Amino acid sequence: MIPIRWGGPELTPTILPLPFMFETLLQLDNDILLAVNGLHCEFFDYFMRECSRKFVWIPFYAAIFVLLCSRFTLKTSILALLFITLTITLCDQLSASLLRPMVGRLRPANPDNPLSQWVHVVNNYRSGRHGFPSSHAANTAGLTFFCIRLFRRRFLSWLFVGWMLLVCYSRIYLGVHYLGDLMAGMLLGFIVATLAYWAFSAMTRRLQLTTEQRSTPYDRYFLALPPAAFLLVVAWMLIWATIHL
Repeated sequence: MIPIRWGGPELTPTILPLPFMFETLLQLDNDILLAVNGLHCEFFDYFMRECSRKFVWIPFYAAIFVLLCSRFTLKTSILALLFITLTITLCDQLSASLLRPMVGRLRPANPDNPLSQWVHVVNNYRSGRHGFPSSHAANTAGLTFFCIRLFRRRFLSWLFVGWMLLVCYSRIYLGVHYLGDLMAGMLLGFIVATLAYWAFSAMTRRLQLTTEQRSTPYDRYFLALPPAAFLLVVAWMLIWATIHL
């Protein structure tokens, strides 16, 4: 190791070996999981469990679909819908079918994981065996980043990111994913969405389709649909959690 001189005596830098750094990151992952999962109560147990369900967000997806059809021509809308479907499918299959079996990282709540004895399990929900990367994070990130590039509206971008982070937070709260699982899933979703949008743009140019957004007298109503649907779903989850107390 080469000593370093910096205006005084020799200083020998401390270089952490890679295994130690890896163990430190894993321990940090455990600490964050237990901290978030430990801040639980019966109300948020029901709320976060609903938030983590895919089908509860159908009104939100429907609002995005209606907005898509209102902003673009029919052919462009169909092509965009196909690429959104492709993005989510790739994110889901790459995370669940390819990467998880390869990595083999147990979920925090899995009974075979020694950490599970300290994890608060909500209504006996433990999900599958392996959790790296998170499919929820990959799928929501894929949809989020594709729609950000597609609509290019700042308030919609913040809405999509907020929705993605809420779903990801619910996965840590439920004890079925580490933060590292979620970050890897979001990175995967970002990469797939970026490549899918690049392919979508190339296809629209090849087919001579316009990606310019149309303007109608009802624009503000269509643009208000995703926020309204998001608030509607959140209100439903709050009501659901309240009546089950």
